[in-house]
Amino acid sequence: MTYRATWNDVVVAETDDVVEVEGNPYFPAESIRSEYFSRTDTSSVCPWKGTASYYTLTVDGKTNPDAAWYYPQPKDAAANIRDRVAFWKGVKVEQV
Repeated sequence: MTYRATWNDVVVAETDDVVEVEGNPYFPAESIRSEYFSRTDTSSVCPWKGTASYYTLTVDGKTNPDAAWYYPQPKDAAANIRDRVAFWKGVKVEQV
């Protein structure tokens, strides 16, 4: 099963290898189309996953701040999402 993430009618990530955690599919970092992603200074902390960092998406001149997140150094309990990216804020993730 292939998973596709789209925003502003553009595919920003696609893979057949996702890890689902708390209802969120995490895409391998190598599956994202990096030209649409820029790192931000935003972070948040999950008690069991660790500290998340964020990307802003920019597609066709429109931006979606902090629309994707990842755990650069997840805690041991979340090691399976190391080097993976998840989406929210209107990014559509679907199985195709």
